[in-house]
Amino acid sequence: MGHVVTVWNRTAEKCDLFIQEGARLGRTPAEVVSMCDITFSCVSDPKAARDLVMGPSGVLQGIRPGKCYVEMSTVDPETITELSQVITSRGGRFLEAPVAGSQQLSNEGMLVIVAAGDRTVYEDCSSCFMAMGKTSFFLGEAGNAARMMLILNMVQGSFMATIAEGLTLAQATGQSQQTFLDILCQGQMASTFVDQKCQNILQGNFKPDYYLKHIQKDLRLAISMGDNANHPTPMAAAANEVYKRAKALDQSDNDISAVYRAYIH
Repeated sequence: MGHVVTVWNRTAEKCDLFIQEGARLGRTPAEVVSMCDITFSCVSDPKAARDLVMGPSGVLQGIRPGKCYVEMSTVDPETITELSQVITSRGGRFLEAPVAGSQQLSNEGMLVIVAAGDRTVYEDCSSCFMAMGKTSFFLGEAGNAARMMLILNMVQGSFMATIAEGLTLAQATGQSQQTFLDILCQGQMASTFVDQKCQNILQGNFKPDYYLKHIQKDLRLAISMGDNANHPTPMAAAANEVYKRAKALDQSDNDISAVYRAYIH
């Protein structure tokens, strides 16, 4: 969409497709930041997000006054606060912008972007966000987007576990899983999410669209956020145990729908 793009990845070969499409390659995170006005980061967890910024040849080495850094990883509010402070202490401008959506929606440029932090960075990112997503929200001070995204993913993860529980209970009680799905999809709970995930389960297709290990990380962070707010999260806690069971069954790198397998072992 007309942007000059420079890429770097911890797994170097993941850059190859982007280079073929015309992107430039940065040798380190610091080099990417030095070459670009706005740098976007999207990694798997809080530790990776911190390492990328504060590690050797990290983002901080390339930050100069006026440079924009946008953290798109789903992490906890404390990590966002820490990253915001270190980036702005070097004169950088900081925005958090985690995304709701799957790999497929990402490929189609249909993500939902939830942003917070420096409003002027949010405005400067508008053409970039249009390239990645279908809509974006601005939620005020840094940390708010992390909180909102953890709540959204907590609900999605808990819902997926409940759907898997229903499918397996249908099977255990001699009911047709396909008929269960057909009835579900004619009612008020009908959604592309339910239909797609259930069809994949019935076909035994657990190719990752959203990694199971990542939703379990988000559930864990959401539960911790509940602890900090002294707010009960019993449904998320129950779902988290099921995902932990699925991880113990080597489902970490499968799709979140592979939580189904925790119920059939």
